[in-house]
Amino acid sequence: MAIPRAAKTQRRTRIQEEKEEIILEAALDVFSVSGFRGSTIDQIAEVAGMSKPNLLYYFRTKEAMHRALIDRVLFTWLEPLRAFDANGNPESEIRSYIRRKLEMARDFPRESRLFANEMLQGAPHVEDELRGPLKSLVDEKAEVIRAWAQAGKIARCDPYHLIFSIWSTTQHYADFDVQVRAVLGQEHSGEGRFEDAARYLEQLFVDGLRIRHN
Repeated sequence: MAIPRAAKTQRRTRIQEEKEEIILEAALDVFSVSGFRGSTIDQIAEVAGMSKPNLLYYFRTKEAMHRALIDRVLFTWLEPLRAFDANGNPESEIRSYIRRKLEMARDFPRESRLFANEMLQGAPHVEDELRGPLKSLVDEKAEVIRAWAQAGKIARCDPYHLIFSIWSTTQHYADFDVQVRAVLGQEHSGEGRFEDAARYLEQLFVDGLRIRHN
């Protein structure tokens, strides 16, 4: 995990922690719009309302800010998957996972776009995380889904593509929010669109995984 420069030099004060949060909020604004390559330290300093030298005291490089944000996003984004309970009811677990992912799309759209930009650029800063901790977690939860299918609790499916499908359909509402609101129109593009999406996606995935008896 990326550590702010100030944290390496001395014990951080409350003011230093607040400054770091201001910088990271500004960096998130800039990175989520322009991507890593299209963003500059000067842009981030301007949004943060501080001088470039002052910003560089806390984060020495653009890469350090970006990595700190990506680390946060990965931790937050994967929390619902970590909570996926092998001993729970499969239908309830899948419904809960869909809803938590949609809540994150609603509450953290900038973070979602930041991560999407990183993936589109080939994941140059987080490939080690993807091949390591992320893969291990997905492997673990894929075995949970496979076990449910083997026990006759859900229909047989490819667990990896099930997880990928839930990721893509829920994060669509963050990454393509402008398109979603434009197509739905003013009448249907309020906060209720997330509840509408949750009901539809629950039906799509839960019905698709239900065992059919002839």
